[in-house]
Amino acid sequence: MLRATLVTLFCLLCVFFLGGPFLIYAVLSGNTDPLYEIGRKSAQAALWLAGCRTEVKGAGKITVGRACVFMPNHQGNWDPPGIFVLLPPVLILGKQEFFRIPILGRVMRLRGFIPIDRSNRGRAIAAVEAGSQALGAGHSFLVFPEGTRSRDGRLQPFKKGVFMMAIAAGAPIVPISISGSYRVMRKGKFVIRPGMVRVTFHDPVPTAGLGAEDRERVIAQVRQAIISGLAADELPVDVAG
Repeated sequence: MLRATLVTLFCLLCVFFLGGPFLIYAVLSGNTDPLYEIGRKSAQAALWLAGCRTEVKGAGKITVGRACVFMPNHQGNWDPPGIFVLLPPVLILGKQEFFRIPILGRVMRLRGFIPIDRSNRGRAIAAVEAGSQALGAGHSFLVFPEGTRSRDGRLQPFKKGVFMMAIAAGAPIVPISISGSYRVMRKGKFVIRPGMVRVTFHDPVPTAGLGAEDRERVIAQVRQAIISGLAADELPVDVAG
């Protein structure tokens, strides 16, 4: 609990004392790159304070030569910052709740991150369409296809909208397996347990020339790739059983 409190306080200090000035600079200059970089460095420092170590496999597959969609499974609170610091500049399609946080929400919108409201079908579709347009303009994305963290570390069913976002833009999908993060920062627990998280980048799944009728096949490919990098106790119930 003490470690979690210290990390939370550090993050709040970064948001208000670093995020504020850099946000003002970004608004006045129109340049959000320094804001993005301070966010990356703050995330790296927070992970270090949390005692989290990362073992990365397949790092060479991060660069695919064009805008793509990075899709990891989602085990715990480690995942967004832990993956974010490993990637080249990306936009994020994330829960709208994060965009309501003072300063942080403004920073995310200014950078071009897109909030998604899954409780409202119309707004969710609009967010996916905005993501497709951004992909077409050359911006890579980080999205979590499960839509939320797993309570037990096992892979959950995927939301289909993010796959249509990639297919509509013809953007390749890079599956990412996160293994062990639920032991470090478990959903619903204000506790951090220092440890190792293993991240595996898999071969890109192409979507160029595909349509809605190909969505289930693409989902199956991405799912199988992510499963291949998980431990036995992290497999989805239908596979583990």
